[in-house]
Amino acid sequence: MSYELIAVLMFSSMMLMLLTGQRVFAAIGFVAVVSAMLLWGDRGGYDIAFSAAMKLMKWYPLLTLPMFIFMGYVMSESRIADDLYKMFHVWMGGLRGGLAIGTIALMVLISAMNGLSVAGMAIGATIALPELLKRGYDKRMVTGVIQAGSSLGILVPPSVVLVLYAMIARQPVGQLWLAGAIPGLMMAAMFVIYIAVRCKLNPQLGPALSVEERNVGWSEKIRLLRAGLLPFGVFFIMMIPFVNGWTSLVESSALGAIAAFMAAVLKGRMTRTVFENSVRQTLAITCMFMWIILAALAFGAVFDGLGAVKAIEGLFTEQLGLNPWVILILMQLSFLLMGTFLDDTAMLVIVAPLYVPLVGELGFDLVWYGVLYTITCQIAYMTPPFGYNLFLMRAMAPPEISIIDIYTSIIPFVGVMVLALILVMVFPQIALWLPDHVYTK
Repeated sequence: MSYELIAVLMFSSMMLMLLTGQRVFAAIGFVAVVSAMLLWGDRGGYDIAFSAAMKLMKWYPLLTLPMFIFMGYVMSESRIADDLYKMFHVWMGGLRGGLAIGTIALMVLISAMNGLSVAGMAIGATIALPELLKRGYDKRMVTGVIQAGSSLGILVPPSVVLVLYAMIARQPVGQLWLAGAIPGLMMAAMFVIYIAVRCKLNPQLGPALSVEERNVGWSEKIRLLRAGLLPFGVFFIMMIPFVNGWTSLVESSALGAIAAFMAAVLKGRMTRTVFENSVRQTLAITCMFMWIILAALAFGAVFDGLGAVKAIEGLFTEQLGLNPWVILILMQLSFLLMGTFLDDTAMLVIVAPLYVPLVGELGFDLVWYGVLYTITCQIAYMTPPFGYNLFLMRAMAPPEISIIDIYTSIIPFVGVMVLALILVMVFPQIALWLPDHVYTK
């Protein structure tokens, strides 16, 4: 049996197991170990799985994962994000679409605190959505705003998804985070521009708050400003030492976790319940990611041993004569297709053994490709019929927002994301300038 056929059988077996409802890490790890045992005997199969586990345990930057997840859950469970939204409500409510713009800013800050899109969606749907609807904002507009804003969580540092990509692609986490910063902020700015222009053309979509609601004394405005800027302080305490080279990535993650904990203590919100919930959810998410990384490493080791990447590269470039850029675009389209029924981590670990080495063989920068992959995942999250964010919004939205409203709301925001993806593909320095500048310095 040829190695190419073995590789096809591995992928088809894995997809079949996923379709039966098996957990992602179980399906991938099982296929990897069984394939290794059939190819190289009992000893070889065990060795590959064991070496993958040892590689995972020795990967020092993995310590950032529980630190950042804990930081995000502390900020969320202690409801410090509520203060941030109240600040935007008072300071930006006088603008047409101001609260929607403030919601995008809130999502960026939640992303910088948590690194997961689910947290942004939960906070947006429970805090921002009721307030926006109560103040006469168009339900399709605000539904799209929350879905698009929450998707920034997997791109703006500290992105947990980019940590996973770094492990599988063997790239520095710090460079990937810095590479995602400018594209993430650029995309947020594009969302803001779209909202501002749309609400200027049609003020009924995002009416300004009444004078009575905005008639808050300056002492209250300053108080809310101080409270709302606390999450910014946590982020800067974490990122400034890292960007300036004063601390390592792991040390910065520890600073962020400590700063978030102390912020909750100073606000008087670090209760036993908040602490227990934060720790439990941190452990659950961290363990899930570690199992997925372990399975992906084992699967990738078998795939590398087969030499399947070289064979597939020859198929695309020599036998089919495809241009490397055409191959790259086809990869991105396949991610969009998979995103209709898989989440970002599942998409990555399923195709990483093939795509990541192939991208390197084609001569593309793997840090840059990590940003492309993440933006494509954001788009896939919001692509009907089964986009991940669509169902999260359906579960959290009030009854007056139908599934048709949810599907319709994301169309313009998906268009903005596609434009951002094209810009990063055409101008790679949008992603690569900051990591090159920081690491060269």
